[in-house]
Amino acid sequence: MVVLSVRSSHRRRYVALFLSVTGFIIYRHFSGQAGMTRISRSEGLSVNSSQFTLGGEPFHLLGGSLDYFRVPRAYWKDRMMKMKACGINTLTTSVPWNLHQPGRGEFQFHGGLDLETFLHQAVGVGLWVILRAGPYIGSELDLGGLPSWLLRDRQMKLRSTYPGFTEAVNAFFDKLIPKVVPLQFKKGGPVIAVQVEREYGSFAVDSDYIPFLKEALQSRGISELLLTADSHEGLKSGGVSGALRTLNLRKLNYDDIKYLEAVQPNSPMLVMEYWTGWFDGWGDLHHTFPPEDMVAVVREVLRRGMSINLYMFHGGTNFGFMSGALANRSYKALVTSYDYDAPLSEAGDYTPKYHLLRDLFSRYSNGQLPDMPVLRWKESYEAAIMYQHLFLWDALPFTQEPFKSRTPVNMENLPVNNNNGQAYGYTLYETSITTGGFLKSGNSIRDRALVFVDRSFIGLFDYKTVELAVPDGKEERTLSLLVENCGRVHYGRTIDHQRKGIVGDVLLNNVPLRDFTIYSLDMTQSFIDSLYRAPWKSLPNKPSFPAFFQGRLFVDGYPGDTFVKLPGWSKGVIFINGQNIGRYWDVGPQQALYIPGPFLNSGINQVIMFEEAEADFKIQFEDAPDLGMTVDIE
Repeated sequence: MVVLSVRSSHRRRYVALFLSVTGFIIYRHFSGQAGMTRISRSEGLSVNSSQFTLGGEPFHLLGGSLDYFRVPRAYWKDRMMKMKACGINTLTTSVPWNLHQPGRGEFQFHGGLDLETFLHQAVGVGLWVILRAGPYIGSELDLGGLPSWLLRDRQMKLRSTYPGFTEAVNAFFDKLIPKVVPLQFKKGGPVIAVQVEREYGSFAVDSDYIPFLKEALQSRGISELLLTADSHEGLKSGGVSGALRTLNLRKLNYDDIKYLEAVQPNSPMLVMEYWTGWFDGWGDLHHTFPPEDMVAVVREVLRRGMSINLYMFHGGTNFGFMSGALANRSYKALVTSYDYDAPLSEAGDYTPKYHLLRDLFSRYSNGQLPDMPVLRWKESYEAAIMYQHLFLWDALPFTQEPFKSRTPVNMENLPVNNNNGQAYGYTLYETSITTGGFLKSGNSIRDRALVFVDRSFIGLFDYKTVELAVPDGKEERTLSLLVENCGRVHYGRTIDHQRKGIVGDVLLNNVPLRDFTIYSLDMTQSFIDSLYRAPWKSLPNKPSFPAFFQGRLFVDGYPGDTFVKLPGWSKGVIFINGQNIGRYWDVGPQQALYIPGPFLNSGINQVIMFEEAEADFKIQFEDAPDLGMTVDIE
């Protein structure tokens, strides 16, 4: 038996590690108190009675959701320490399959996707972890976190035991689960439970699916508590034998509690997702949930002896093209910010919800809570002036080799990216026409298309506009459709039908267009970096659109967080030092995009804008967010 102890007398912080073949450790204690706790590792999170036990001792789970892929790696520990200072004892995080496996046989677990380092940092802060391993996680992500290359199979049935799906899940779990197994509680790690999928009860197309996932996890070495999570409509069909059923909700529904008590007698109650706010769609208002209303439900949950996990405790940002979409009634794409009106803001600032929760949770915490970490500063920088311009068509030589096809081909089935198709961004479809007339999309555009004749804009297609007039002309002309994937639906029964680009025929005078040249404009970092070699021109007085614009942001000293505001710009994407910050759109509600300090360099920073229709030629950097006009959720 070996005990290693490190003492810092001026801060009275203790870190101790107790290793033994008997499976005991001395739990890390950061509250400033001298006491330490010894806990057995032979028994993990248990549901054998009406309350949880961990290591054989009573355990009241106070959780908060924090997704590592929505937060810069440099800020992981900062956000965790703020959780700990609020009284949170358990962190929940989701695993985005689409980011970890962008193509078949291609796996990424480094940098901002280094899950193992994230889990080790949770240990250092003193947080337990519930891992939402997927494969589907929802979470307002494009396709619910599933990789788009699955849709290359025309018969694909997502979230089912369809062989093409289960084979892909098995291949992903073969890479993911071995990274998690050594970090389980009974092996000395922080992972006390693993969630099986998410809200399958409201989808429920295949009764064999959740049992398949349970077996897939356990056969690979997951031995900690398994759980499922469903909102009220999915409780009956979302569970599986051997996994704890838990609730997702905003308001307490006592019928749901009674139902769970009936199917799980003598088991603890866990609200796995208590929604602290909500997400926003382009063209809507920014959703907020009054702090007093939120905390009132949390207080009642705790009064009843139930455990709770706050979704989200810190939302973060859907950088790049991560945002999903809604399909209820009509299609609606989601904004870049995932602030969620959570207790910690998008930039990691304390909110009134945080302070109310800290006061409440302090009554359930042994000893004094840690001090609240000092907030990071926000900066206003001088505006970046756009000084160079690159017309879209002048950038095409820097895309992948164009593909010729007699009929339109959707993004996912394009022969690009090692035959994994195109996941995100824009696709340009071009063909020749010899007449004018009426162009009909037939609802084949997914999701939005700018339409040009000989590179002159004539209109756009979306889910509401499905017909355009094409000017008359007898000579051969080029018809171009620049189609944007605005985000795949992240939830619901249309998930199998989320192919993007042109997914069917487009008709000119009721005759299908044929013989296309197709360019993939997925806006990857390698593509943006390749534009250094492009024939940029000095910014003209009347630039052509769509276009790339280039400018520079100067940072004096150590970079701080900032927010880019874009008055006078229309719709597009912003890149800082080659990194995709996200989409912007003047329809709101979001009026500013968050740029973390770690994304910036001291000195010169390259700014590239891809703008569809209108530009002010400068962008502003301010020290405060602007998520738009608000509306209460209730």
